[in-house]
Parts: sequence; C-alpha cells; structure tokens
Amino acid sequence: MWKPISSMLSVFLLFMFGCATTGEYEPASNLAQLQISFADSNWNGKTIPNGQQCKRFGGKGSTPRLIVKNIPAEANVLIMEYSDRDYMPMDNGGHGKIGYKIRQGTSETNIPSVPGHTFSLPEGIFLVSAHSNPSWDTAGAYMPPCSGGKGNSYYVTVKAVYQPASKDQKPKLLGTAKLNLGSY
Repeated sequence: MWKPISSMLSVFLLFMFGCATTGEYEPASNLAQLQISFADSNWNGKTIPNGQQCKRFGGKGSTPRLIVKNIPAEANVLIMEYSDRDYMPMDNGGHGKIGYKIRQGTSETNIPSVPGHTFSLPEGIFLVSAHSNPSWDTAGAYMPPCSGGKGNSYYVTVKAVYQPASKDQKPKLLGTAKLNLGSY
C-alpha cells in the first residue's frame, strides 16, 4: 500500500522540482552561466534605492537597467523574472515576468528599465506574465518591491531562451543567472 503512494510522491516531487528549474522550457544540455550587473549606479544589490518601491508605499518603482553578458549565440529572447525571496506567493517571478527580444548572435546587451504598475512597455519588451498580486498594489507587468520596508530580499532571474517561431515547438532554455536587487 505504501509503495504506490511513495512512487506517486517521487513522481510528483520530480515533476515539481523539474518545473521549478526549467519552467516551461526545454533545457539545453549545457546551460550557460549568464553574467548580470546593474547599468544604473543607484542599484547596489544590498538596498532597494529610495523611490523604487511600489505605489502602495509611496514609490514610483521601475526595474533596474541591466547589463547581460555571456549570452549563448542561439538565444533570441531574455526573460526576466522578478521575485521576493521572503514572501512565497511573490517568489519565482511573482513580481512579474518580462521578455526582451534580442538578435541571435548577441553576446552582450543592455536591458532597459521597465516602469512598474503599467502594461505599457518599452519597445522590444513584452509581457510574459503580470505580477501576481494586483489586489495588493496597482496591476501591471512589474510590481516594484512592496513589503513595506520589512527587510524582504528581492532578486531577478534572467534566462536566455531560444523562442521558436512555431508554437508547436517548445522554447529552449540556454542560460540563466540570478542577481540580488536588494532588501526593502
């Protein structure tokens, strides 16, 4: 009786951890380690800059401009997943998932800042999924840090992806990295 339950639990955990690692992407056999840094000196990865919090707490936050290097040549899209490490419902991209189109063969690029609380995105930027708690603060593609200054830790995961033209094919994850945005 316990063996079928144990087997089902093993399959469930494998599925959950596999999806958490790769999401809806087919992983490449050798994932590249992207290099990410801030293109704006106001961001230091330790403390969220003043004014970069959500509207609920008096801010007009936007994503930091990022420099991404070591992009695999096959990649044609970068996906940024914004997260709150300390509040599970807003972790794993809960603050919004945004895509940035790049030309294949691009090895380094600057990703522009995206304003929070809006679905109006800069050219080349597209919505993957809006932030997951519009009832807490204004709806939009990205919700800036919004813990009310409780010291929550925010980060972004950047994924280099090959997005096929055909919807019959699964996107391919080619590289990934995380960057701490800071605490708020």
